[in-house]
Amino acid sequence: MTDYYIGLISGTSMDGIDAVLASFENESLQLHTTHAHAYPEELRRLLQDAISNPEACGLPRLGMLDRWTGECFRDAALAVIEKGAVDKRRVAAIGSHGQTLQHRPNSEHPFSLQIGDAATIAAGTGITTVADFRRADIAAGGQGAPLVPPFHEWLFRAQDAPSVVLNIGGIANITSLPTGDEPVIGFDTGPGNTLLDAWISAQRNLPYDDNGQWAASGKVIDALLNSLAADDYFSAAPPKSTGFEYFNLDWLNAFDTEGHDPVDVQATLCELSAVTITAAIRKHAATTREVHVCGGGVHNGDLLQRIRRDLPELRVSSTQEVGLDPDWIEAAAFAWLAMRTSNNQSGNLPSVTGASRKVVLGAIHSS
Repeated sequence: MTDYYIGLISGTSMDGIDAVLASFENESLQLHTTHAHAYPEELRRLLQDAISNPEACGLPRLGMLDRWTGECFRDAALAVIEKGAVDKRRVAAIGSHGQTLQHRPNSEHPFSLQIGDAATIAAGTGITTVADFRRADIAAGGQGAPLVPPFHEWLFRAQDAPSVVLNIGGIANITSLPTGDEPVIGFDTGPGNTLLDAWISAQRNLPYDDNGQWAASGKVIDALLNSLAADDYFSAAPPKSTGFEYFNLDWLNAFDTEGHDPVDVQATLCELSAVTITAAIRKHAATTREVHVCGGGVHNGDLLQRIRRDLPELRVSSTQEVGLDPDWIEAAAFAWLAMRTSNNQSGNLPSVTGASRKVVLGAIHSS
């Protein structure tokens, strides 16, 4: 009888939770059901406040947000089970990434904080729940991110030509999958959608730039682009990871955006995402022949056009072309990681995170 696993994740856009019901038989992924579960608007606002002004998020509020977010993750899991019309007793485990509030792997005391109380999920669903996936890798000296490359390797490695999986969420990351025995590498390249979303929200009160249309109507400000791209993060060698606590409006406002048309700033931010992604691919995945794109950025036509312009010799296409819906790969990765943890198998790649060894990821919360 098939064992099902549920994967849950909410990214830096904080618009809600992606949930999948998946199985992993015969070394292949089967996505049985997917579900997008929106956050209540008040919770979303409070979460955005917490990451924008962490010093103002005291312990009472943090505890409340942890519990409320956990309740939403619980409800997302129950909803995907109901949509899938499966007996929840057939779900072996839930893998919950949670909601990241802070990711600081390079601080004096490295940490990565995800909220979404896993005990609430386990108790409310009656299903064993695995969470806090990043802590064990950080404890082993790693970045704790990105965690999806081992899943990418499992999905895509058996190909004839070297390839790259490009995930464009708020932050963009690449997984380089060489052929043969060469190690997989992966890291965060820098901003994907996060600066684009933040700027259009501030300037036009819109949550995102639909298909990149606003950016496409502007002109790149070369001097601003050069200043932004000179940030030390982009030239730092992997392993490396980053997040909203670094690439945000405060970071952008440290540069000279005054006097420029806001639409031209948006075009420049889209160009920044594109050129830093393509530079990372050229430098660290020089032999690749294909780029498989997933994540929310796959729906930004302007961003993809810029990436294709800079990589004319490579095939750049959505993972949909290989039969994998680009919107659900990250959630599926945490279902897969839950399976790995449930079977006492490692879930990290030291060649990606810089950890000293492979470790089993996550804390298990019994129902």
